[in-house]
Amino acid sequence: MVYKKIKPKKIYEEVSEELYEMIRSGTLKPGEQLDSIQQLAENFQVGRPAIREALSALSSMGLIEIKQGEGTFVKTFDPSIMNLSLTAALLMDKDNIKHLLEVRKILESGAAEVAAKKRTNENLAELEFRLSEMEKVTEDEELSDKADIAFHVAVANASQNELLITLMHHVSELMTEKMRDIRRIALYSEEMTFKRLYQQHAKIYDAIVAQDEAGARNAMLFHLQNVEESLDKVILTNQQTNI
Repeated sequence: MVYKKIKPKKIYEEVSEELYEMIRSGTLKPGEQLDSIQQLAENFQVGRPAIREALSALSSMGLIEIKQGEGTFVKTFDPSIMNLSLTAALLMDKDNIKHLLEVRKILESGAAEVAAKKRTNENLAELEFRLSEMEKVTEDEELSDKADIAFHVAVANASQNELLITLMHHVSELMTEKMRDIRRIALYSEEMTFKRLYQQHAKIYDAIVAQDEAGARNAMLFHLQNVEESLDKVILTNQQTNI
């Protein structure tokens, strides 16, 4: 018997889930003001940074409004969204996710194109290693997720463009957090199997090896467009379930 590994939750995730449930259940009502960050930190017995991150997550979901100098207030919400899990609700902020995917396509397709032109033997070795790691861990969601991210970072490194690499690192934390949710709900659904995901990355690698700049760009775009299409289908399914 193979069991799925349980990933420990971050403190801010636990706080956001608790506040989310309080809003969903009506314990916290629309228009109601939350306690101060200091008071929330004391109530939850966590640090203030964890509270700030939790509030930021809930704000991005449209569940609360942070008014500078006034406080944090519960917003009027759509009950259909509140019927979803926290992760699914996070993904319902479609404009945010759409913009994030647009950033990925602009940055990563360009990075793949330049990588095909400038990659070194060392870069190819790293890409090959990351690709082999993806193939080995296709049945382990968490490890496959890490290998996937590492491959994309390796593509950026192969571009030899320090400004591009730096820019990628600046947005990587946001992209990693959001894309982790997307992978687990969309990429690992029936629409995007582990095998299909590996094959798409293999095509990117092959184009970079062949120094096919247009091919590398197109392979990366094809992969990211598939991610977007899979996500759209999952969101649509969730919306239909809650009608």
